[in-house]
Amino acid sequence: MGISLCLDFGNTRLKVAVFNGRDFQEEINLPEATVESITALMNQWKPKKVILSSVINHDPAIESIMAEQTVFHRLSHASLLPLTTPVGKPETIGADRLALVAAAVDLFPKQHNLVIGLGTCITYNFINNQHEFLGGSISPGMNMRFRAMHEQTALLPYIKAESPFPLVGYDTKTNLLSGVIWGMTKEIDGIIDEYALKYSNFNVLLTGGDMPFFVPHLKNRIFADPNLIFKGLYAISEFNNR
Repeated sequence: MGISLCLDFGNTRLKVAVFNGRDFQEEINLPEATVESITALMNQWKPKKVILSSVINHDPAIESIMAEQTVFHRLSHASLLPLTTPVGKPETIGADRLALVAAAVDLFPKQHNLVIGLGTCITYNFINNQHEFLGGSISPGMNMRFRAMHEQTALLPYIKAESPFPLVGYDTKTNLLSGVIWGMTKEIDGIIDEYALKYSNFNVLLTGGDMPFFVPHLKNRIFADPNLIFKGLYAISEFNNR
C-alpha cells in the first residue's frame, strides 16, 4: 500500500494520477513540467513509487528529483512488461500505447483486447489472448482534423468540438462538427467491425480526452474508461518494482 504517482506527459496535456494502493484517487493537471512543479508534487503527496510516461522533451532534472525521493521508473521499450511486443522495432512503440495495452492485460487477462485511445491521434492497439501486442494503427485525432481543415484551406475557420452536433450541418461550423465527429465515429465502428471479422471474441476498451464525444454514438459494445492509461502505468510500475 501507500501512495503512487503515475505521470503522463502527452503532446497536449501533462497529467498526474494519484493511487492509494491499486485504488485510483484523483487526476491532477500540471501546468508545466519544471523542477519547481515536480518538487511541489513530491512534497504534497510524498509518494513511495513514481512512474513517468513521456512523449515530449522534458528537463531531465525532474527525473533526478523523483529518483532521489521515490522508487522511480521511466517507461520505455526497455521496461519489463506483462506482455510481449513481437514487432521489428520495439523502441518505436509509444509509451502511451504500451501503457494502454498493459491496462488491458491487467483488467482482462488471457483475452483478446482492442484498445482505442482518443488523444492527439487515434491509436488502435490490439493485444491477443497470449498477451502479445500485435500492433494496430494510428490516424489523426479530432483536434488535428479541425486544425488541418482550417490551416489547409483559405476560408474554413478553426473550431473546437462541442456537443450536441447534428448529422446534417446547417452552417459552416455545424458542417465541420458533423464531418469530423460523425466521420470519426464511423471510422471507429468500422475498424472494430474489421477486427471482428478476424477475431470472433474480443473486448473493446475506449479511453482518452475526446472519449465523451463518441461513447453515445458508437454502435459496438465498448468498455469506456477515462483512466485507462493511468491504470496501465500503475500496473507497469508494480511489474518493474516487485
